[in-house]
Amino acid sequence: MHWIDPESLPLVNGVLERFVLNPHGEVDGFVMRAGDKDILVHTPPHMAAELTRHIKAGDAVGARGVKPRGAQLLAAVAVSAEDGRQIIDHGPDEEREHPKHDHHRMDAEGKVRLSLFGPKGELRGALLTDGTVVRVGPKEAAEIAELLAPKATLAVRGDGIDTRFGRVIHAREAGPDLKSLAPLKHGPKKGPEHGPKDGPKNGPKHGPKHKHGPKHDHAHA
Repeated sequence: MHWIDPESLPLVNGVLERFVLNPHGEVDGFVMRAGDKDILVHTPPHMAAELTRHIKAGDAVGARGVKPRGAQLLAAVAVSAEDGRQIIDHGPDEEREHPKHDHHRMDAEGKVRLSLFGPKGELRGALLTDGTVVRVGPKEAAEIAELLAPKATLAVRGDGIDTRFGRVIHAREAGPDLKSLAPLKHGPKKGPEHGPKDGPKNGPKHGPKHKHGPKHDHAHA
């Protein structure tokens, strides 16, 4: 949303508590405390380097952004650092690449502190009370929404990354506890409706064009 003028949006202030990670181990937001409320702020990954350079846990920060419908989230266009510096979303760098991290299988189990959302308000995971970030795709998240709700007990297993800002697990299995894990259905479902339309059961829809004999036999009579 780098095309939005940040000054046209209200400023929300708070104290930065922790950064939030995406499945690639990149910072794509943070949690800040405003009074007695936790506010989830989404920032695009291309802002990560500047954000982590100028703000840290415990800093007083501000965010200007938009709130999607039906999601407890502020999608930030600009972030104010404690020293007054403005960190603004100027759009992604075309040559930007994902950081390189060691990936390994990882488990987690605990209470959900916050549901995590994408910038348009789509459910995308959960933040556990121990600080573990759990990420799932939007379709899979919709299927296990009750497990991703605050105060729910969530267990996951998947592709994990440890970073200096915490750990993130891209869940492949989920359940109420580690003994009850079930695979998440990543990607589109494949059923018979996606098979060939002219299978052997129904036969070909179109027969040979010469079914009724040559059209021009009279030319040689």
